[in-house]
Amino acid sequence: MSKHEFPLSGVHALLEPGPVVLLSSAAAGRANVMTQSWHTMLEFEPPLVACVISSRNHSFAAIDATGECVINLPGAALADAVVGCGNCSGASVDKFAAFGLSPEPARHVAPPLIRECFASLECRLVDRSLVARYGLFIFEVVAAWHDPALPHEPTLHHRSYGEFMLSGPGITLPSRAR
Repeated sequence: MSKHEFPLSGVHALLEPGPVVLLSSAAAGRANVMTQSWHTMLEFEPPLVACVISSRNHSFAAIDATGECVINLPGAALADAVVGCGNCSGASVDKFAAFGLSPEPARHVAPPLIRECFASLECRLVDRSLVARYGLFIFEVVAAWHDPALPHEPTLHHRSYGEFMLSGPGITLPSRAR
């Protein structure tokens, strides 16, 4: 066999599914933002997104209590803010101010959109059955926004412990999927 054994502790780096996002929440009149990369689409219509959020994260309590968040998609130009938000706690830092992020009111949920992100998804919790066991929240996207003035530049994809890669050029292949 030409393959070598791979450490189980590194499997997540092989399977990281999508772009790193900035997940905003709000509770008790205070907005927060966290860096998040463990998420996946579950359904097309209505759009359902599953996010794993550790109960050790400051945002967990707000999202668990309110059942709302906004998934904001940053481009590579926000890499410093993305990493900064992931390396400190909203319990002691106003991450919007600290990392130059601009909160904008959402239409359907209390957490804010982030102006500097090229897209934002307003979400409501629709299934909490796996929250206690895995920290897995299942959200329905109730509104989606994009800023055509912001380039859909390469997105960041977390590989492991401070290592990222950027999305590359797209290709189009034949598909029978709708």
